[in-house]
Amino acid sequence: MTSPLASSAPVPARVLVAKPGLDGHDRGAKIVARTLRDAGFEVIYTGIRQRVEDIVATALQEDVAVVGLSILSGAHVALTARIVEALRAADGGDIAVVVGGTIPQSDVAKLLSLGAAAVFPTGTSLDDLVTGVRQVIGQAEAN
Repeated sequence: MTSPLASSAPVPARVLVAKPGLDGHDRGAKIVARTLRDAGFEVIYTGIRQRVEDIVATALQEDVAVVGLSILSGAHVALTARIVEALRAADGGDIAVVVGGTIPQSDVAKLLSLGAAAVFPTGTSLDDLVTGVRQVIGQAEAN
C-alpha cells in the first residue's frame, strides 16, 4: 500500500549558485538563481565573496547535483580548478561544476579540460542556460 504522503512528482534537482573570490557583482547570479528556480530546480544561493572551502562544504551539505559558479573577476580559470579539485578531494567528484560570467571564448576549452561540465559566457541566453544545466544533470544521472 502506498503512503498517502508519498508523491509521484519527481524531486527537483538541487543547484548551488556561488560567487567565489572577491567579486561583489551579483545581479547576474541572482537572475540565474531565479531563472533556475522558475524552471523547476531547487536553488541554493551562497551570496558574494565565498571561499572555495565554503562553497565545497555547502555543496556537500546541501547534496547538490550541480555547483554553478558566477565569476566576473577574471579569475575563472584558477577558481574553477580549485573548486573542482576541492570537490574531488572531499568525495564530491560526482557534483558537476558549471561556470558562467565574463569568460573569454578562448578560455572555454581550458575550463572544460579542468573539469567544468559546461561553460556559459556572458551573452548566453537564459533558455540556453536552463537547457545546458538540464543536460549536465542528465549526463551525470546516465553515468
